[in-house]
Amino acid sequence: MQPNEIPPGTLYLLILKTLARSGEMHGYQIANSIQGISDGVLQVEEGSLYPALRRTLIKGWVTAKWAPRGLLRHCWSPSGKPWRV
Repeated sequence: MQPNEIPPGTLYLLILKTLARSGEMHGYQIANSIQGISDGVLQVEEGSLYPALRRTLIKGWVTAKWAPRGLLRHCWSPSGKPWRV
């Protein structure tokens, strides 16, 4: 692991904490929120974020729905189910 990389599993916690604080968000909003809260120290790239969101969806930790007005974007939100990383 490189010195500037976060430990495995940390991205899940960042995503879940962000959704728990803010509720339903798009992936882009999640990435911006993580970057903003960390004062720009953490930058989540799309290539990491969306696969992690998919895995959290498969595990049942988050829910997803299509955005209003037929936009091809997902709205992600906490599932309300207990989870363990």
